[in-house]
Amino acid sequence: MSKKRRNHSAEFKAKVALAASKGNKTLSELTEQYGVHPNQITQWKRQLLENASQLFQKNGNSQTKPDEAIKDLHAKIGQLTVENDFLSKALGH
Repeated sequence: MSKKRRNHSAEFKAKVALAASKGNKTLSELTEQYGVHPNQITQWKRQLLENASQLFQKNGNSQTKPDEAIKDLHAKIGQLTVENDFLSKALGH
């Protein structure tokens, strides 16, 4: 029987990685506490330490995601406007 893959939120991963980087608890204690495999905790900790500097960059990639989201929202607004106009004309309003 195969195990079902779990998807953890970014907040959970950050919480576990921060706990691992503090060094207050052993890896086995963290595994027991959070129910995550030790290799996964080690990987999240490594990712946290490697990418921590990106949080403090002024012109980092964090600006591209909101720009894409704004474009997607504008496209959705345009689509809904067209649909609304079409339905208004079809109903004779």
